[in-house]
Amino acid sequence: MRKAFPLLAALFLQAAALAQTETGYVTDNLRLGLHQASDTSDRAFRTLESGQSLEIISRDRNYANVRLPDGVEGFVKAAYLVYEKPAKLIVAETEAQVVALQKELKDTKAAFAAPAATIESLQQRLAVSEEAAETNAAQVTELSAQLEDFRGRQDQFKYSMPISWVGGAMFVCLLAGFLAGLWWVDRASRKRHGGIRIY
Repeated sequence: MRKAFPLLAALFLQAAALAQTETGYVTDNLRLGLHQASDTSDRAFRTLESGQSLEIISRDRNYANVRLPDGVEGFVKAAYLVYEKPAKLIVAETEAQVVALQKELKDTKAAFAAPAATIESLQQRLAVSEEAAETNAAQVTELSAQLEDFRGRQDQFKYSMPISWVGGAMFVCLLAGFLAGLWWVDRASRKRHGGIRIY
């Protein structure tokens, strides 16, 4: 039990120490002085930020003669120069690309919004037209069936006449026969009686 106590105390102290520690990071922000003197012993006349691009005119083990994009020349400590873009610059460029791509995506969505609405409207009109076409096709089918029925009836009754026509013709014939009979009786009576009409 006495041997276990120091071990437990050490574990407890270590756990307490771990609980008080914090995670830290090395800064990527660097300020480099640009000097007139080749050994950088004078006061820097300009401060260069991390990620500043420059042209290396000459370089030795400790110092480098550099030219900035605006044409200003000076000396810096060579140990702080690298040939690859620092992380800060890469992150800034990446963020700028992300912003540009997001803007492009937004513009593309806006550009396609109007055609998408037009396509949706045309699809709705097409659906209405297809429904109307189906209705018309059903009506054509029904009318075709009625036409076939009428043609069948026409073939069945092509030598017959409607009853109204037959009735009318019979009435006209009876009337004409009655009138002709009256005329004939009148003529025969006058002929028999010497032209005198006797009724």
